[in-house]
Amino acid sequence: MPTALLAANATRKFFFDPGFIEGRDFSLSLRVTGGVSVLPTEGGFMSEERGLPRIGDPAPDFSAVTTQHTDFSFSAWQEQHWVVLFSHPADFTPVCTTELVAFAQLYDQFRQRGVKLIGLSVDSIHAHLAWLRNIHEKMGTTIPFPMIADADMRVAKLYGMIHPNASSTATVRAVFIIDPKRVIRALVYYPLNAGRNVDEIFRLVTALQTTERFACSTPANWREGEKVVVPPPKTVQEVDQALAKTEYEHRDFYLALKDVSKPAASKPAEGAVPTPAVAPVAKPAESKTSQPAESASSA
Repeated sequence: MPTALLAANATRKFFFDPGFIEGRDFSLSLRVTGGVSVLPTEGGFMSEERGLPRIGDPAPDFSAVTTQHTDFSFSAWQEQHWVVLFSHPADFTPVCTTELVAFAQLYDQFRQRGVKLIGLSVDSIHAHLAWLRNIHEKMGTTIPFPMIADADMRVAKLYGMIHPNASSTATVRAVFIIDPKRVIRALVYYPLNAGRNVDEIFRLVTALQTTERFACSTPANWREGEKVVVPPPKTVQEVDQALAKTEYEHRDFYLALKDVSKPAASKPAEGAVPTPAVAPVAKPAESKTSQPAESASSA
C-alpha cells in the first residue's frame, strides 16, 4: 500500500471523518504541535511521532479533566501567570507522594511570585481523587493545586513526558516552567527513581523572573537577594563604560556583578521644593515605677 504522510507545523486540531483508503476504513483525531508525522499502518491505525518541546517554544495548549475542573483549558486557566507544569510516574507511589507534599509546602511561596502549579500523571481522575484524600489523611497535607488526569496520555505525549527507554506506560519526572506569554522558559527531566528538588525549582523560577525584570543573568548557585551578572560589553567603548560604573563589582572587564535587591535612589526633579524635615514628636518620660520594655527582637 502506498505510504501517505501528513506533516503539520502549527498548534491546532485535525479531525478526519471515517474515510476509505485503498479498501481500509480508518478515522483519526489528531492534535498537532510543532512537527508531527502520521503514517497509516497495515491495520488502518495511525502512529504519531513528536519531538520534545524546547526552551523558547510555545507551550502546547490542551484541554483535560483535573481534580479541580471538569472542563479544563490550559491557556484559559493560566491567564497571565507563570506556570510550573510537572508530571509524576503514578499515583499511590512513595517518591511521587513526597514530591506532592513538597510542592504543597511551597505553594504559598509560588503564589506570592505569581506562579501557578499543576501536576499530571497518566492515571484516572478517580485514582487522583483517592490519592489526594489519602495524602490528606495520612500525611496531613492538602494538595491545593490541580492534578491532570491523563489516562489516554494525550498531554503526556504532547509534552514529551513519555520516554520509552525509561517506561512506556508512565511519565518521567518532567518539569516545565512557562512564562505569562505561554513560552517554555525552562525544562528539567528527572528519572523515575530520583525525586525532584522543589527548592531548586522555586529558585529557578525566581531566577527567571529576576533576569526578565532586570535584563541580567544569574551566576551559579544564585539565591534571591544576591548580586546578578550584568551583560558583558561588546565593544571597546562599552568596556570603558562598564569599568567606569562604580556600582558594579568588577571581577574582570567581562564579568561584573550588580545588586538589584535595593532600588536605586531617585533624584528629585529639577525645581522641586524639598519637603521640610519634620522633627519627631518627643515621647513623655516614663514613670520610674514602670517596668522596662522588653528588647525588640532582631528576627
